[in-house]
Amino acid sequence: MMRTCYCLSFLIWTCMFHETPASPSPKRTTMYLQTERIMGLPKDHGKALHRSKRGWMWNQFFLLEEYTGPDTQYVGKLHTDQDQGEGNLKYILTGDGAGSLFVIDENTGDIHAAKRLDREEKSLYVLRAKAIDRKTGRQVEPESEFIIKIHDINDNEPKFTKDTYTASVPEKSVVGTSVIQVTATDADDSNYGNSAKVVYSILQGQPYFSVDPETGIIKTALPDMSRENREQYQVVIQAKDMGGQMGGLSGTTTVNITLTDVNDNPPRFPQSTYQFTSLESAPLGTSLGRIKANDPDVGENAEIEYSIAAGDGSDMFDIITDKGTQEGIITVKKQLDFEKKNVYILKVEATNIHPDPRFFYMGPFKDSALVKVYVEDIDEPPVFSIPSNLIEVDEDAREGSIIGQVIAQDPDAARNIIKYSLDRHTDFDRIFNIHSGNGSIFVSKTLDREAAPWHNLTVIATEISNPKQSTQAPIFIRILDINDHAPEFAKYYETFVCENAKAGQLIQTISAVDKDEPPRGHKFFFELVPEYTVHPNFSVVDNKDNTAGIITRRNGYSRSKMSTYLLPVIIFDNDYPIQSSTGTLTIRVCGCDSRGNMQSCNAEALLLPAGLSTGALIAILLCIIILLVLVVLFAAMKRQRKKEPLIISKDDVRDNIVTYNDEGGGEEDTQAFDIGTLRNPEAREESKMRRDVMPETIFQIRRTAPLWENIDVQDFIHRRLKENDLDPTAPPYDSLATYAYEGNDSIANSLSSLESLTTDGSTQDYDYLSDWGPRFKKLADMYGGDESD
Repeated sequence: MMRTCYCLSFLIWTCMFHETPASPSPKRTTMYLQTERIMGLPKDHGKALHRSKRGWMWNQFFLLEEYTGPDTQYVGKLHTDQDQGEGNLKYILTGDGAGSLFVIDENTGDIHAAKRLDREEKSLYVLRAKAIDRKTGRQVEPESEFIIKIHDINDNEPKFTKDTYTASVPEKSVVGTSVIQVTATDADDSNYGNSAKVVYSILQGQPYFSVDPETGIIKTALPDMSRENREQYQVVIQAKDMGGQMGGLSGTTTVNITLTDVNDNPPRFPQSTYQFTSLESAPLGTSLGRIKANDPDVGENAEIEYSIAAGDGSDMFDIITDKGTQEGIITVKKQLDFEKKNVYILKVEATNIHPDPRFFYMGPFKDSALVKVYVEDIDEPPVFSIPSNLIEVDEDAREGSIIGQVIAQDPDAARNIIKYSLDRHTDFDRIFNIHSGNGSIFVSKTLDREAAPWHNLTVIATEISNPKQSTQAPIFIRILDINDHAPEFAKYYETFVCENAKAGQLIQTISAVDKDEPPRGHKFFFELVPEYTVHPNFSVVDNKDNTAGIITRRNGYSRSKMSTYLLPVIIFDNDYPIQSSTGTLTIRVCGCDSRGNMQSCNAEALLLPAGLSTGALIAILLCIIILLVLVVLFAAMKRQRKKEPLIISKDDVRDNIVTYNDEGGGEEDTQAFDIGTLRNPEAREESKMRRDVMPETIFQIRRTAPLWENIDVQDFIHRRLKENDLDPTAPPYDSLATYAYEGNDSIANSLSSLESLTTDGSTQDYDYLSDWGPRFKKLADMYGGDESD
């Protein structure tokens, strides 16, 4: 049945023929091509041309895609009118897909599609056909092209350009506000039927959003959508072909829509009243707590600024905004005092920084709340109430007199009792003292302005019940001056008068100083003491400017008669009580030149020859000093050469160890230390000279007392020590003296062979001593010979 339909369609579509020589011919409306004669040929041709009759029976073929029938799909039939059905002709097909996609029955000219075709892969195919005589191989019809077009069927569903779309739209947008446009494409032929006509619809997201069915633009569908209520929406859009009719194919996509924030919410405090506490000693800038107004908006729309709008503590506290948390921080602005005020009430406002004029109709974008701050009492130190910390007192104030008072009170409600004291580090001399009960300051020692015009004291006020609570206050005491010092000369004056001075000559100008400081300044008066009111030699003239001049009263002065004059001068001040002092000027008589320049003031200078000047005298004196110095140096060098060291070179035993490890050198060893005297208590002191020092003077040899046989060892050592201490020839440096004592003689007498000569010396043979070497030569000579030396 289906094949019958295809054949009918083919018959309808192939009712037109082409004339196909080298190029396509115009369409024919008749079933068969009639023979046409072309007239008007060129003259040089002897015969007329004739158009041959064409018998091809096709124009173009149509074929449905995705054919799923049991047989191969029939495309069409190639036929020429020269085919008489005898099988003499052979049909050949070439071109796109010939032999693979399209096959032709070479005997009948029937064309079939060998495979399923997809229009979306290729929509038309261009083929060429020709008919050949089997016997002769000649083309019966010239080769000609024809087209096979693939007719579309709805085999592709619409596809969106993205699987997921993301979009945003401000909250509170009006209905119909565009959000985003989605686009779906259909691979089917849009020029054939409705296979590619796409219609959009919304499957999920009502009633908040809608979509335009033709353009795919998504729009808002509800008014006043609030981000604070819902921020994220998921919308599913469907695209369906066939114009949305039943049987059409469809595709879907997801659109995630976010409502962006607008400043449509004012800040709101979650509570109307807040309470905080603070110690009255809290430092300035101390944070007391935080408050926060809630704003459902986000970003800059939620930025809040806090301020103190009113209240009795607006000058005592401050509020700052924490930009990170959008909180208001209450801080201390001024020092608190529990005793003055213990409760403060503040009105705090929170205001949006970036309001949106579109939503002003919703009301003011700010809110307010009350903040109560309770001040807590602490035990505070005493507070001084001093009208002035400067006290002035006359330096003649009597001991024990009160010069001022300090007052301190406990600022706490308990009003604890206060005691006062002075910091003695500020009054080491204890010149002042203070009454511990009432704070009266009095003088405890005599004052002296000239020694210390100022005293800087530190007064300490301490609570008796809590000594840790104390406060210090400075007190400055200025000592006022009284006239208790007499004026005196400003300096020591070296006054002289020339021998050739004339009467009325000014020889000295004097001035005075006074340790006192009168309020109107110093005024001094000068005059001679009453006993010298009329001085025969000098007078004092007061210059009325705190100076006075010393004037000569006669002509000529003589050093030989009077070399020095003493002139007592009285100096008065003008303060009350008047103080005066007497100063004595020493006036020397000096020789001067014609211009009055002093040359010499000594009386001895008159006895010197006239030809010697002061410079010559100084030169002579220097020469004498130099000669004395040279003599002293020469004597010292000579004395140094005479004193040689006690022990020279290797014999010097100072700080050295001398080893005696031999048996002695006999009598020839004269350098050996003779200790026999120390070991023999009966030994006598001989007149022996020191071996290490050549004495400068031969002292009288002092013999010591004999040492008795039974003398005690301790007494023996003490005597030796005393003798060495008194010995003028002892070494001038520390030495080690050995005092050895073996005690009394043995009862067996001497065992030495030296005494054998007195007994039986003739029978002894001492010749063997000569064999003992040169050290025993002396003994050999003494005992070995015939006669003893």
